[in-house]
Amino acid sequence: MSQSQVLEKPLIQAMSASAAKASVSQGDWTVAAVEALFALPFNDLLFRAQEVHRAYFPEGDVELATLLSIKTGGCPEDCGYCPQAARYNTDVKANKLMDLEEVLEAAKAAKAAGSNRFCMGAAWREPKDRDIEKVSAMIRGVKALGLETCATLGMLEPEQAKALQGAGLDFYNHNLDTSEDFYRSVIKTRDYQDRLDTISHVRAAGMSVCCGGIVGMGESREQRSAFIARLANLSPYPESVPINHLVPVAGTPLADQPPMDPLEFVRTIAVARITMPKARVRLSAGRQELGRAVQAMCFQAGANSIFYGDQLLTTGNPEAEEDRALLAELGLKTKQHMKAEVTV
Repeated sequence: MSQSQVLEKPLIQAMSASAAKASVSQGDWTVAAVEALFALPFNDLLFRAQEVHRAYFPEGDVELATLLSIKTGGCPEDCGYCPQAARYNTDVKANKLMDLEEVLEAAKAAKAAGSNRFCMGAAWREPKDRDIEKVSAMIRGVKALGLETCATLGMLEPEQAKALQGAGLDFYNHNLDTSEDFYRSVIKTRDYQDRLDTISHVRAAGMSVCCGGIVGMGESREQRSAFIARLANLSPYPESVPINHLVPVAGTPLADQPPMDPLEFVRTIAVARITMPKARVRLSAGRQELGRAVQAMCFQAGANSIFYGDQLLTTGNPEAEEDRALLAELGLKTKQHMKAEVTV
């Protein structure tokens, strides 16, 4: 598909918000079409992404999500980017699952700092049923505080997904990480289909999907395009799409990976916005390395969610005060909290 042809797909020219909404489809993005978006002149790409963003998110609010590692380290997987893998010699120390009260105190602090969504991550290949019971109690407690809930616990079986949904989990995160043909260069302890199966189980249980990946791991632009196309062609595509900028960690196989061009990262955000117009596109790991100016361009490109706070699972994140100052300077407002549940 030529560049001129892709311009005819979602947004070719300046158009009204209603026309922009009517022109965007899903489920038929070819890798060539996504590549053509990446190849657009930078300003043209950002203009088209902003058109889509304004059409689908007229309020222009930014979702603030806090991520807590409820069980850190000791993971048997070999993900080349992850310091939590037991096989790598990193500074991450393995810890057991946090107590319920510890998690709820962290959730209360996150809400007080302005977060809308509270995400709980555990370094498991897949949880055991007894783990699901403990996490379900955490979900119920966090939900009662009036926060959206999200969990990332590894691969799920259908009944486990149903149990989490029954506890009130709003979102389940399970990233595709990268394109299928690049996947084996990063991870060998599980198959790409395993990830797709878990997403399918989450959908069948009636939960929303949080699914994205990591860019800057050495993939080509074509492979990055294939990754975005796979996400956009999920039926439906994810409601939440975290885009992580690789943070090389000493002791992992990707420790010496050269940094990705910041403008290529902005392009990735813009392409994600165009191809998945209704999704919350989240700036995730690596924001510290991007700096304020690049983050501002990412918001212009259609990012409308950030991981908020001073720590992600194991990597640093801009402090909440700095984030609030940046959002205020850009004139961006934040998404409002949901109402707290009344427990009897």
